[in-house]
Amino acid sequence: MSRELRAVIVDGFVDEPACLGVPPYLSPQVRAAAGAAADAGAAVSYITMEQLRKGAGIPKADVSLVIAGTAVPGKYLRAMPASGREIRELAGRLPGIRVLGGPAVLDPSLGGGYHALASHDPAAVLHRLLRGEEPVDRWRSTEEWNRWLLLGSSMVAQHPDFPQPLIAEIETYRGCPRYASGGCSFCVEPAKGAPVARDEEDIIAEVSALRKAGVRNFRLGAQTCIVSYKADMSSDPPRPNPEAVERLFSGIAALGPDVLHVDNANPAVIASHPEESGRVLSSIVRHCSGGNVLALGLESADPAVREANNLNATPEQAMEAIRMINEVGSQISETGLPKLLPGLNLIIGLDGETAATLDLDRAFLREVLERGYVLRRLNIRQVMPVRRAFRSPVTRSQFIRFKEDVRESIDHPMLQRLAPAGTVLRKVYLEAREGNVTFGRQIGSYPLLVGFPYPMGLERFVDATVLSWGQRSITAVERPLNVNACSLAALESLPGVGRKRAVRLFRKRPLRSFDDLVKALDDRKVAEGLRELVSFD
Repeated sequence: MSRELRAVIVDGFVDEPACLGVPPYLSPQVRAAAGAAADAGAAVSYITMEQLRKGAGIPKADVSLVIAGTAVPGKYLRAMPASGREIRELAGRLPGIRVLGGPAVLDPSLGGGYHALASHDPAAVLHRLLRGEEPVDRWRSTEEWNRWLLLGSSMVAQHPDFPQPLIAEIETYRGCPRYASGGCSFCVEPAKGAPVARDEEDIIAEVSALRKAGVRNFRLGAQTCIVSYKADMSSDPPRPNPEAVERLFSGIAALGPDVLHVDNANPAVIASHPEESGRVLSSIVRHCSGGNVLALGLESADPAVREANNLNATPEQAMEAIRMINEVGSQISETGLPKLLPGLNLIIGLDGETAATLDLDRAFLREVLERGYVLRRLNIRQVMPVRRAFRSPVTRSQFIRFKEDVRESIDHPMLQRLAPAGTVLRKVYLEAREGNVTFGRQIGSYPLLVGFPYPMGLERFVDATVLSWGQRSITAVERPLNVNACSLAALESLPGVGRKRAVRLFRKRPLRSFDDLVKALDDRKVAEGLRELVSFD
């Protein structure tokens, strides 16, 4: 009797322009690989980089696949993508035939210890190896794509974040509409060729299978522009297909997810086709949960940089897209935040930059602020030379100074506009603690980082009342805060209380009513400011 084949998938947490797999996100690449292994008749084990760092053992396997690499690195709260050192070390520890996939393949220094490199599709390479065939680095067919994602749906239960706060990243299509011209100079998506879209019914079937497996949160994020789903690609930029988008989102929403969010959008598409794009935006607002973000790729407000790097959009197109999204999505949702807001990506270090480039970026951001628009997330990063080297006179120190200036002059007032003091944020998931500060986020696209200035129990949901703002985060207290059960530090964080009054409240506990609170504080005005924030049981 033949022995059952075994495959192990090591999730090194990818971060790409069109795919996020850093917890709480689960990459579709990982799920497709699990489905491809099952399709080949293998038993599948899944383990994350964080679990290996904590001493977990690697299961026995005939083929080991590592999916890792960051093409657009960000700042992560509690799980870091695998480093180059870790990827190289894994090659000496993994059993069986070793395969490396994800953006890590693009770094020639990382693949030396692996038997096969999957620069196209790790799932397709894994499938062939498990079938005893020579690996062919190719893209999966649409039929394989859909079948493997369905077969891989059950592996979600092996993820440490399952069932909450896990978010399943969903692919609607792959490829870049501008692949023939090489696309944006820094981006890996043009290497995937012309766009290949999955049908609405297949995507809805995948989400349905994941819902049955216990997944509650979804983001349609693994594509270059969700507004361009099934768009007319003969148009430049693509002309959106509102009917297809409506069928897709209404079908997923009918499955009852807790969170349904999106990610990337091309501002040139939105601005160039306002009627169709407006209908797409309305579908997203109607069917998605609140606190949603469309990340817009401007990259640079300098026309010379746009020309030198074949970038998607002009500053004028980006501003119009920001206006449209604010207009359609600004109503406050059940989360306490607007239904849909734009994000914006800026990249420093591209070809064509001069001393004036950063000034043009600043001027664009000031105009957004002065027009009264809200940007939910402003992502500023230095370019990574993934496809080729770049030459820019902007130094690392200039980049840091620019970023710090933007955080203070743009991000801070933008946060105040987004979430004024007293705003109630619903269902904040507590994830990490640093010293006496507890950090949490709502589940979704680019969630706002919420800091509670006192220790709290983790891995649970709370509502939060906004007190103040940092540059990229807010300070809040649990709502309602039980004055008879909370810590002294929590009492001290309340508006107008401070250390002395907090000690007084602590000593007077238990407090039974608002009148008890007034007496304990000996200041009715301060007590009135706490009336909506606290409870007594």
